Amino acid sequence: MATWQHNNSPGFTLVEVLVAMTIVAVSLLAALRVATQGTHHVGELQARMFAGWVAADRLAEHHARGDWLPVGVLTGAQRQGNLELGWREEVSSTPNAAFRRVDIFVFEPAQASHFLAHSVGFVVNPSESRR
Repeated sequence: MATWQHNNSPGFTLVEVLVAMTIVAVSLLAALRVATQGTHHVGELQARMFAGWVAADRLAEHHARGDWLPVGVLTGAQRQGNLELGWREEVSSTPNAAFRRVDIFVFEPAQASHFLAHSVGFVVNPSESRR
């Protein structure tokens, strides 16, 4: 007849091992989620940086050409980096007739209501500034 002998050596029970493995699994899933969100935020920051460059480029282009923009809305698209970005310029008059205010909004074409960048600048009427 076989006899059962209880070994009093120190060690972990099956329940303790399963609880420890569950804690490790939950921790690893949380770390994976944080890494995934970090990657998403890097992409958003890159898109915002490119959009800021598009807005600055639009205003610099108007200044370099000496454009006198008509009051109203201008729209277009520009490729920056690996992104195709849309832009909208809202030109409005100012109390000083020699200046026009230009609000530039840059967005991804699929989400035109979500602006990645907004820049404000002014253009000067070349004929008014020479007087």
